[in-house]
Amino acid sequence: MLKDVLTPECVTTQLAGHDKRSVIQHLLELLAQSGKVSDVDQALQDLLTHEAKMSTGMENGIAIPHAKSSTVNELIAAIGITPRKINFECLDRKPAQIFIMTLSPEGSGGPHVQFLSEIGRLLQDKRRRKRMLRAKSNQDLLDALLQD
Repeated sequence: MLKDVLTPECVTTQLAGHDKRSVIQHLLELLAQSGKVSDVDQALQDLLTHEAKMSTGMENGIAIPHAKSSTVNELIAAIGITPRKINFECLDRKPAQIFIMTLSPEGSGGPHVQFLSEIGRLLQDKRRRKRMLRAKSNQDLLDALLQD
C-alpha cells in the first residue's frame, strides 16, 4: 500500500520547520503541490485539530501527523526528515526527526488504518530509521523506508 501512496514529489530530506505547526505546514505544502488537496487551509485546520486532541508524536524520533479531511478524495501521504530535533510531544518525551503525514477522506477507515499500521511496523526497525536519517536525496529517503 505504501508504494501506491508515497511518491518522490511528496518526500523531502530538507524538511523545514522548527516546531510542530511549521513542520505540519511544510508537509502539507508537499501534499498540496500534488494537486490532491482541495482546500489547504481547511486541511491544516483538520490536522491541527486532531493534533490538539492527541499528539501524534510516537517514539524513537517519529511523528505521524494525520487527519481525516473533506479536502481529499483519497489517502495521500508525505514524508520528511530533518537534522533538527523537533519537540513534537512524543510518547517517549524525546524530539522527533522523522515525520510521516497522511490525510484521508472523511468516512474512510480501512486504508487510513492500514497505512498507519504499515508505517508503524516499518519504523520499528532501528536500522531503517537510521538509513532514513542518512538519506541524501528524496529518492534515497523513499527507498530507505520501502526497501527491506
